[in-house]
Amino acid sequence: MADFRVGTAVDAHRLVAGRALVLGGVTIEHTHGLEGHSDADVVCHVLTDALLGATGLGDIGRMFPSNDEWEGAASIDLLRLASERIAAEGWSLVNADCMVVAMQPRIAPHVDAMRTACAAAMGSTADRVSVRATGTDGLGFTGRGEGIAAQAVVLVER
Repeated sequence: MADFRVGTAVDAHRLVAGRALVLGGVTIEHTHGLEGHSDADVVCHVLTDALLGATGLGDIGRMFPSNDEWEGAASIDLLRLASERIAAEGWSLVNADCMVVAMQPRIAPHVDAMRTACAAAMGSTADRVSVRATGTDGLGFTGRGEGIAAQAVVLVER
């Protein structure tokens, strides 16, 4: 009998000038990028954290601490490394669902590329990965364009 586990995660980063905007491993044309120790890709961060949580392997901060080794890291690489770690423990992804919370830029034109990139990093296929977006009708820091947030849920099995 298969062992199924669920993991969830939430992340948010401030938008700042002078940085590229990377979401789901895809660089998106925008006036600002996300501030963080790595490239601050909130999509990859929540997927990584949800995978680690589901499998009881800690969290993204414990696996990839904010030190010189990970400074400026591409978060898609962190997602790949975390996925390799859970695979080594006998876990595989059943599916992942990620919701991006942002008013700008429009996420929809980039969803397919993000699904493909994240699925590849997780050793899976795009039909098992969902990336969606919602706005907040001008409410909160995302509504004011100050940052982007994301949340994810994953199901894994062993």
